[in-house]
Amino acid sequence: MIIHCDLPWRKVYPALLVASICLGITFCEWVFAYQDPAYGIILSLFLALVIYLVIPVARLGQTFTDCVESLVLIPLYVLFTSSLPWFFLDQELLLPAVYTAVLALCGWHIHRKNISLSEVGFRKDKALKYVLIGILVGAPLGAIEYFIITPVPAFPTFEIRYLIRDLVYMVVFVGIGEEVLFRGLVQRDMTNLLGWKGGLLGASLMFMVMHLTWRSIPELGFTFLVGMLLGYLYHKTRSLTAPIIAHGVGNTILVAIMPYLIMALGK
Repeated sequence: MIIHCDLPWRKVYPALLVASICLGITFCEWVFAYQDPAYGIILSLFLALVIYLVIPVARLGQTFTDCVESLVLIPLYVLFTSSLPWFFLDQELLLPAVYTAVLALCGWHIHRKNISLSEVGFRKDKALKYVLIGILVGAPLGAIEYFIITPVPAFPTFEIRYLIRDLVYMVVFVGIGEEVLFRGLVQRDMTNLLGWKGGLLGASLMFMVMHLTWRSIPELGFTFLVGMLLGYLYHKTRSLTAPIIAHGVGNTILVAIMPYLIMALGK
């Protein structure tokens, strides 16, 4: 008995290449987090060069090219945030400086690809509704994550000025930077190539991989689930507003409220 198997290779081959790139990114980040940061940076540079060489050789169409060029931003993200001489900056300026570099990287990509901001997810419609959804989603996520990684208070006492500063940092820099990268670019382009479920899963896995530096298996599981939740919000609303607010509020609860609340309850 002969069974004929007519696989849609024009669809399978691009998916396999994208999966291979994702595995390469995972390996680079694992080396960076668990072996040697210097080797991780070198591997990230090498991977980025390989990806750019694969694109013209593969000739698999514009949708594949867009997806791969979004993914290459992740090793470039590692290069930008890990190899620049941040040591000369005041520690309070470190986080906005790092994420300004990430935003510049994403902005360069958006400009080069001639993508409109509305395509990425910056939309005005229903903005207030999505802000409220982001707050309601982000607040419990931040509280839950605190019990996973238990960060220590950054200052001896709780102060409103530091809370406001951290909220601005987490929404304007971390929230916008990571959500534009992982949802507005990576998930968007992976969805165009693999469908919304494949795009959601792939972007969430990459979001999880970039948290390997915490060296915590529970944190990896948590960030994967958060990535799925934020990605689903992005998919359903076609807007980055809810994911950005949820991300920023969650991080603010994590570092600027929960450590002081637990410290106060323990006294």
